[in-house]
Amino acid sequence: MTSYKIVIVEDEEAIRGLLKLFLENRAFLVFSAADGEEALRLVLDEKPDIILLDIEMPEMDGFDVCVKIRELTNVPIIFISSRRGVNDKVKSFELGGDDYMTKPFDFVELEARINANIRRYMETTKPEIKNVLRLKKLEIHLDSFECYIEGEKIQLSTREMEILIILAKHPNHVWSAEKLYDRIWGYDSIGDVQTIKVHVSNLRRKINQHSPNTTYIETVRGFGYKMTN
Repeated sequence: MTSYKIVIVEDEEAIRGLLKLFLENRAFLVFSAADGEEALRLVLDEKPDIILLDIEMPEMDGFDVCVKIRELTNVPIIFISSRRGVNDKVKSFELGGDDYMTKPFDFVELEARINANIRRYMETTKPEIKNVLRLKKLEIHLDSFECYIEGEKIQLSTREMEILIILAKHPNHVWSAEKLYDRIWGYDSIGDVQTIKVHVSNLRRKINQHSPNTTYIETVRGFGYKMTN
């Protein structure tokens, strides 16, 4: 189970202590600050997953702290304040806050909001994986037209990449040299299917240089080629 880091920024010692005790009992890693300067130091040093931020603090108020935090990180900020005015809530969101709770608040609701904000943040910061084909140790990035094995890029020609994508999109389907040729060059093209054999041979050689003990492209005698998954 992941223990998320929280920075509490609250100048009232009693509230800060209660929040710390409650959240630590919920398996969070809690760091607390009584003022803005200490809060910024903790954000830099601890790299928290979420921040609870009071508005009314000495010297640097919560709004100013929020602006400075946003120069450092985009992790969620939940404002916790006794201020109930709409203008304060609007301002907190305009400056980069993600949520707002008014004191006194229910600790169970606070925990639910913390978890919801962390979950949303994690979802939005996930790397995009929709346009990546994966087979064994092979990764084919369809958007960038690049191929990797265990993170190492394989230099392929355009035609080699096209053949690889066709085979990878249809694992275990047998493609004849004629069908591959027609699919890539088109029915009206004039050429020799021997071209496909040369490209497949080169493709295999390049893949085997990076992954010699794994079979990716098999020859089905009398029929053609297939990608095994």
